[in-house]
Amino acid sequence: MCLAVPGKILSIQSSDTGLRMAQVSFGGVGKNVCLEWLPDVTVGDYVIVHVGFALSKIDEKDAEETLRLLHAMGDLDQELSGDFNSKRPGGGTS
Repeated sequence: MCLAVPGKILSIQSSDTGLRMAQVSFGGVGKNVCLEWLPDVTVGDYVIVHVGFALSKIDEKDAEETLRLLHAMGDLDQELSGDFNSKRPGGGTS
């Protein structure tokens, strides 16, 4: 199952290919995420991420509640066990 998971932006940088990328924390698990679709997000913002792409901004309260529920259901650990780096643009997985 593929979920869209909320995470907090820890840092923002450009990739070797010029894409706007971020290090995002999902309840303590860090992953690289593409921010190209959300040019206005900044460090400290929470975003909803699906297969390595930030899709929308979310407020902190909703993000933390969603993470709590996903963790309680056991879905968070399963979803975050994949490597988002292999799902970046050009990675070809979903």
